[in-house]
Amino acid sequence: MNMKTKITGLTTMGLMLVGSSILLPSVAWAHCDTLSGPVVTDAQKAIETKDVDPVLKWIRPQDEEGIRSLFDRTLQARQKGKDVQELVDMHFFETLVRVHRAGEGAPYTGLKPADTPVEPGIEAAEKALESESGGALVEALQAKLRSSIHERFQRAVEAKKHKDDSVAAGRKYVEAYVDYIHYVERLHVVMSGTSAHGHEAEANEHAETSVSETAEVHQH
Repeated sequence: MNMKTKITGLTTMGLMLVGSSILLPSVAWAHCDTLSGPVVTDAQKAIETKDVDPVLKWIRPQDEEGIRSLFDRTLQARQKGKDVQELVDMHFFETLVRVHRAGEGAPYTGLKPADTPVEPGIEAAEKALESESGGALVEALQAKLRSSIHERFQRAVEAKKHKDDSVAAGRKYVEAYVDYIHYVERLHVVMSGTSAHGHEAEANEHAETSVSETAEVHQH
């Protein structure tokens, strides 16, 4: 089996792994933690219609009771005026997103502004979903992943030919080797089903307390 065939097989398995979101350490370009993201959008709809159901799909069954309770308290507090509405709405959004993030094994670092840039891979995936056509997305990801692996592979191969010529050449090989091996390793880790977000234990610990939290404004 030649290198091109091997890379093609890898791209087929790892299409959705392309981009900085899987190659950078757990700094998630989280679409769901922005004020324009799908979680907050559904939360706004829930408040407008006074129906919590639209947001329940974003959380785990074990978190549903806490979110329902917080939603009811939010609606009650909103009756106190516009200023209070803004505070309790934001508290509900933040708690909901925090619980959602914990459910997918991701840390919560606060809600981001609506105009926060979204990682290109997420944006492309969203557009494909909206158009109900994934062909272009798959082709783009295949090309990117194939190119990224091939580039690192070739650099390691060339450096290997001269690794014993000198200490400097040897170090150049080690640098190329480490980059290549760790890149492929990360791809296999994600393909094996390990959470791309990481920090699951930390996130789940936050989830256990976040639903029970109540903003002080609810008490006034």
